[in-house]
Amino acid sequence: MDHFVSPSLLAADFGNLEKDIRMVNKSQADWLHLDIMDGVFVPNISFGFPVLESVRLLSEKPLDVHLMIIDPDRYLTRFRDAGASVLTVQYEACTHLQRTVTEIKELGMKAGVALNPHTPVSLLKNILRYIDLVLIMTVNPGFGGQKFIMESYSKIEEIREMIDSGGYEILIQVDGGIDTTNAPKLIKTGVNVLVAGKSVFSSSDPANTIQRLKTLT
Repeated sequence: MDHFVSPSLLAADFGNLEKDIRMVNKSQADWLHLDIMDGVFVPNISFGFPVLESVRLLSEKPLDVHLMIIDPDRYLTRFRDAGASVLTVQYEACTHLQRTVTEIKELGMKAGVALNPHTPVSLLKNILRYIDLVLIMTVNPGFGGQKFIMESYSKIEEIREMIDSGGYEILIQVDGGIDTTNAPKLIKTGVNVLVAGKSVFSSSDPANTIQRLKTLT
């Protein structure tokens, strides 16, 4: 299958989000990625519901929402109502993960589970049949612009083998330090969705960078 590109709004110009969203609309991007941070699960605070609702009104791309928050179950319906098409929760933040992802799917969204760099993919063995996406964090979550963690490749290979051997239709997404130099190897290793922030929005031609990420093989 062709891979997806999901530009991360965390790296956009916060003083002119509308301009950057409209750029993404016109680009070859498949989704628009939003990181929701609460300042507790990760040491940073990002978007709240008012921003997400405004982005939904502007974006022509499905909203790919990653919750880096504690106790996400409290807000699943609100994120659906605010416009999320894909909702990913952190493995480390969910006490009853199967219940959480089941509710996400019942609310009509695709359900994803994200793993921090130190969390082994083997822990997902018994949850794979309930989800649509696995997000491998390739940096420690909380801030954009970090350096890609090289050990991520072996994690991707392992989760790809788990998915394929089980016959599951699950997308593998990566987020953190993704650019046109490491994207080809990531795709070859088995990644389906590239989340790119700084490499897109800090480039001289963001739409062209998205196109390059999209057309890599």
